[in-house]
Amino acid sequence: MIPPETHVEIRRYFYAEHWKIGTIARELGIHPDAVRKAIVSDRFHRGQELRPSILDPYVAFVRQTLDQHPRLRATRIYQMIRDRGYAGSVVQLRRAVARLRPPVREAFLHLHTFPAEQAQVDWAHFGNVAVGRAKRALSCFVITLSYSRALYLEFFFDQTMENFLRGHVHAFQDWGGQPRVILYDNLRSAVLERRGNEIHFNPRLLELCAHYHFIARPCQVRAGNQKGRVERAIRYVRDSYWAGRAFTTLAECNRQALLWRDQVAHQRAWPGDDSRTVAQVFAEEQLRLLPHPLHPFSTDLIVPVRSAKTIYVRFDLNDYSIPPEAVGRPLTLVASDTLVRILHGAAEIARHHRSYDRHQEILQPAHQEALLKVKRKAFDATPGGRLAQQVPESKTLLDLAFSQGESAGSQTAQLLKLLDLYGAATLRNAIREALERNTPRASSVAFLLRRQQHTTPRLAVDLSRHPEAQSIEVRPHDLETYDELARNRDDDSDQ
Repeated sequence: MIPPETHVEIRRYFYAEHWKIGTIARELGIHPDAVRKAIVSDRFHRGQELRPSILDPYVAFVRQTLDQHPRLRATRIYQMIRDRGYAGSVVQLRRAVARLRPPVREAFLHLHTFPAEQAQVDWAHFGNVAVGRAKRALSCFVITLSYSRALYLEFFFDQTMENFLRGHVHAFQDWGGQPRVILYDNLRSAVLERRGNEIHFNPRLLELCAHYHFIARPCQVRAGNQKGRVERAIRYVRDSYWAGRAFTTLAECNRQALLWRDQVAHQRAWPGDDSRTVAQVFAEEQLRLLPHPLHPFSTDLIVPVRSAKTIYVRFDLNDYSIPPEAVGRPLTLVASDTLVRILHGAAEIARHHRSYDRHQEILQPAHQEALLKVKRKAFDATPGGRLAQQVPESKTLLDLAFSQGESAGSQTAQLLKLLDLYGAATLRNAIREALERNTPRASSVAFLLRRQQHTTPRLAVDLSRHPEAQSIEVRPHDLETYDELARNRDDDSDQ
């Protein structure tokens, strides 16, 4: 019961501030019917005489008009009585129309369906949940058989077309068959456009209908009562399952939902006969469901992707790795509710677990190792890479030389010449000694090498640019021949 103070507030907001009934109910946190009851209550007029109103001469006309046209709007009646001399406000007329308008209630018949004939489908929103750094909208797909009231429910992170189809396929698999007719609201996943009785269904839904041999039938516009059984099922899910429920993952939420369905929802009394349960009636209806086709309907999302530079392709604000040789090629991404597969043509080149977080890099270590291997080969092909590969100590020497004002390029070129002259092992020892003497320069390394070597270093001959020289055969000669030539030359000079 509403306290007297709240009655006073309601009447002040309505009569003095001219607030609407819905606004008052929302601000005070009470039901609109309670607001209406407080407005029309006569408990505040006891012992008082009603003052005459400027609308009194027109009350009979307003009542007669409403009897003939119960749905006529108050603004139209206001224009009619203003032409007849009414000088009051439309607010005062609205109060009288709300009191005089005859109640209009639509009558309905009980819906009777045959077993396995019809099912009803709808989405239900259950707020938002946090998945890592992402904020996801949690939705529940609900389908119920009109005859037995058996239902199937599954929670998803969005209401995409793929999840809409996936809910159907999972429900049919759970039931062991499918009904002949499924009734839908005018949601986008089912109805793309309608003009009168002409309807354009979603092409993907028509593919599902053709695959499972059922008919899609939409409700009339603003006729939610036509699918009242799934509406009541959603309300039952909210009150009985969702209230006070805690879970950590989506898989755990769905596991608990089906457990509740089997242990609670299907054990309630069947509306057609209180002596039987929904599970018992469903067991009979299940035998009349249409059989499954040979293969399940594919509900995967297929999108073309391409990576321009990195070894990642982006999907749903997450990055999934691919082999380095696939960078720059046209690829195909196939996403289910749990997996993300990347195809090149018909060949699968990568497979990942799907992430519902945001801005995550899902990496296969093999893809990174392959890229690093390619990078190392490219690095070793450069002069600096060859020096760093064969003489790792050179990096420390070059860093110290650069910090002392030496040119890194000039120092690298000198070290490469020393590498060709003396070899990697000798150069490494010389660089270590130069670092110990705190003389990190290529000239110091060259001095140490010349001091260590008592013979002229053997020059390496590079014949890569003259391949014809590699086939020349050189025959060794006896050195005494050169002595004989020298003696002959001396004799000639004496003569």
